[in-house]
Amino acid sequence: MSRDYVIDQMISAKTIDARIEELAQDIRSAFGGTEKLVVVGLLRGSFVFIADLVRELDFDVEVDFLEASSYGGSTESSREVRILKDLRGEIGGRDVLVVEDIVDTGFTLSHVVRLLRSRNPRRLETIALLDKPSRREVDIKATWTGFEIPDEFVVGYGIDYAQHNRNLPFIGKVRFS
Repeated sequence: MSRDYVIDQMISAKTIDARIEELAQDIRSAFGGTEKLVVVGLLRGSFVFIADLVRELDFDVEVDFLEASSYGGSTESSREVRILKDLRGEIGGRDVLVVEDIVDTGFTLSHVVRLLRSRNPRRLETIALLDKPSRREVDIKATWTGFEIPDEFVVGYGIDYAQHNRNLPFIGKVRFS
């Protein structure tokens, strides 16, 4: 990596775990009675969040992934969303929960929601671990949000900087030196 940086913990692993339990309760209430919930993870940053979230759900889930990119190796969104990997399964007529790691400008989530709605799911809701409303450029808000954070570049709990720090058990703020 070309830039030196320090990571300051923002949200502890214990706080994340507690919030996921609360979010899972909300999802159980909202999707109670569904035959099977299709959980669509936006790769790569959401994979840790998805794993912990689906273990808290007490009904049948199917997990699929879609990879979209608007960052590349940068800390800033390019505002151009590219689909790098599409879903394997069909979602038409099914209940779908899109799982995002962080909603920043909103371009990625907005693009993905439009794409998936065009496939006619019975119901489509969204959940984001983190939300930076101060950065929003597109009018979109996740159905459920884990934590609202200030405009800071963060890593950990699946979120990376140039493929580093995904394995941190907490969310940390990156300070470049």
